[in-house]
Amino acid sequence: MADNTPTGPVETGADMDYSEHEKTYSLFLMLTKYGSIVCAALLIAMAFGFFAGGGFIASTVLFLLVTGLAAYILR
Repeated sequence: MADNTPTGPVETGADMDYSEHEKTYSLFLMLTKYGSIVCAALLIAMAFGFFAGGGFIASTVLFLLVTGLAAYILR
């Protein structure tokens, strides 16, 4: 059988760019947060439009209000 034990140092390859990693992670967290806000606001507006009989215009206004309020609170 082949011997697959490492013979070199544990970490081989280029040095990590930690500042770039932190920027990428911050971007990922921001997109996740605001994406979740938009999904939740869309579900609330759709429920209002379909089940409460609010209509398209009222649902759109509610979507914008909920999205803006949640983005302001979670900023």
